[in-house]
Amino acid sequence: MRETPRPARAQTGGTGRDAVVVGGGLAGVTAALALADAGVRVTLLEGRPRLGGLAFSFQRGDLTVDNGQHVYLRCCTAYRWFLDRIEGTALAPLQHRLDVPVVDVDKPEGRRLGRLRRDPLPVPLHLGRSLAAYPHLSLAERASVGRAALALKGLDPADPALDDQDFGSWLARHGQSARAIEALWDLVGVATLNAVAGDASLGLAAMVFKTGLLSEPGAADIGWAHVPLGDLHDRLARKALDAAGVRTELRTRVTSLSRNTDGRWSVRTADETIDTDAVVLAVPQRETHDLLPAGALDDPGRLLRIGTAPILNVHVVYDRPVLARPFLTALGTPVQWVFDRTAASGLREGQYLALSQSAAHDDIDAPVADLRERYLPELERLIPGTRTARVRDFFVTRERTATFAPTPGVGRLRPGARTKAPGLCLAGAWTATGWPATMESAVRSGVSAADAALDALGRPRPRRLFQFEEAA
Repeated sequence: MRETPRPARAQTGGTGRDAVVVGGGLAGVTAALALADAGVRVTLLEGRPRLGGLAFSFQRGDLTVDNGQHVYLRCCTAYRWFLDRIEGTALAPLQHRLDVPVVDVDKPEGRRLGRLRRDPLPVPLHLGRSLAAYPHLSLAERASVGRAALALKGLDPADPALDDQDFGSWLARHGQSARAIEALWDLVGVATLNAVAGDASLGLAAMVFKTGLLSEPGAADIGWAHVPLGDLHDRLARKALDAAGVRTELRTRVTSLSRNTDGRWSVRTADETIDTDAVVLAVPQRETHDLLPAGALDDPGRLLRIGTAPILNVHVVYDRPVLARPFLTALGTPVQWVFDRTAASGLREGQYLALSQSAAHDDIDAPVADLRERYLPELERLIPGTRTARVRDFFVTRERTATFAPTPGVGRLRPGARTKAPGLCLAGAWTATGWPATMESAVRSGVSAADAALDALGRPRPRRLFQFEEAA
């Protein structure tokens, strides 16, 4: 009988300068770059055929399609650092000044448009004129929003007691009507938290609104990729990793990891076993749970109690331009945010709109035909130009576990970067970054994991790697 060859074993010499990063999303790429920049020899292992995690692109005929619309804010200093590190800043510019068109389809045409925009004034005056003129709330509701914002500004998002409360109940106690929650608080909160106010932790909501709207005048200015996400999170990220000397292996899924008697780690894949001094696990919480060795966390089962929330993206290609704005958000309709993806996708004729539908529990498993019947008439209500346009293509992308669910109590379930196993660190937007599940949270987690790994390796913490903290 022929003996099955044993998997190759990569030896790294035990120098205290080697690390393996498991997972090639934003958290893993960030950790790999930070470690490599600190002089560590890094191997990055990713099971997919590309980098970028859940922020990626794919081809559909001649179109380059993002799986979902991702945005960031000026206050996202870690993600901005990441863009700069991969030389992608110019490809994902920020607005000069926050300006969000809000269309209420229940109002008569000609009176539907409102705007949330800032003035060049200090906080909280920067939003004062916009709020005072916001047509989708009554005068009394606008005044109550201002009072609630001041109360929110006094909260400490790090207070564990806030994590046990839901944001919706807090808003109700502070005089917020159902209309105010729909037309303002959920308008922002659903897109950033991936949950309506009643389902969201008060601690996370306070962090979002305090940081984005009540910290610096320009904190909420919006940025988004003007190229396919794959150009940033895969192509440019891989180029940066190569330049930093990182060995990147795609289509390589880790099957197990264990600590050796000499204190080093063995990371096993189908093709090889890599011995290394440190490991960063930068994969989703359930996969992390399955790979964790015994004793790494006091209660690894808590990772399985971190829920998930879906995001649905509806993609519509029209035979002519129908929307003159780069994006808008809507009230009085199931449609949440609409983005023009024409130029980024490579479409040469017509217009390509992407609808980003967060907290899409009701629609995430609906058949495409049902979604078409539901959303095309809503677009006709929302955007007059669609009424005479022909639909060339309609398709959906679904991320059933797009983010962790920011429910009350989730804070106590999210682990930090350090584990009880020396040299084993955790990364991912779901870890304890203080942020909801955003690109910013993912990058911050990667930096924290790299910091913890450098400490375990006895390596210095390069100041330049953490410059975003000074800008925060």
